[in-house]
Amino acid sequence: MTEPLDIWFAREILVHEDALVMYLRRRWPRRDEIHDLRQEAYVRVYEAAGKARPTMPKSFLFATARHLMADRLRRGRVVSIETVGDFESMNVLIDEISPERRLGARQVLKRLAEAFDRLPDRCREVVWLRRVEELPQKEVASRLGITEKTVEKHVAKGVRMIAEHFYGGEQHAEGSRRAAEAEPEEGHGQQQTD
Repeated sequence: MTEPLDIWFAREILVHEDALVMYLRRRWPRRDEIHDLRQEAYVRVYEAAGKARPTMPKSFLFATARHLMADRLRRGRVVSIETVGDFESMNVLIDEISPERRLGARQVLKRLAEAFDRLPDRCREVVWLRRVEELPQKEVASRLGITEKTVEKHVAKGVRMIAEHFYGGEQHAEGSRRAAEAEPEEGHGQQQTD
């Protein structure tokens, strides 16, 4: 019988709290966010362990903390338009977008959406999770119940099909779509480690 999650968590994860806090202090510049990072790491580890207990809990905890810091850094690079404020008061020249450029951008976006919509369902789902939501390959594989190798193949196939639709013409893209739908999906329904 498996021991309760709370007991496992206290024995395998919470015992590393001091080491985790020291690790975060060495690596994260904003001291006021250390507590939040630690708590978020605990939540992620607890939720993951509820599905499957990690074989190396301490390593998993520190890897989770490292990923959290990377996520926050990535999000910190995206500047919200609200934080920039009023452009006019900054006396910054703003390049006016001509109606032609706006129309061209809309046409490109429409073609990209069409190309994306033509992907086979599973391929579209994998490409969305990897390229739009930027989830790690391993997480996509786990979430969809397929192998990491299958995730790689779907991403490669999806990018190829989008490029073919975008640059290779309608007939070529339609033929690729039919061929991709006919391919058997390996590892579907079973979780494997590659």
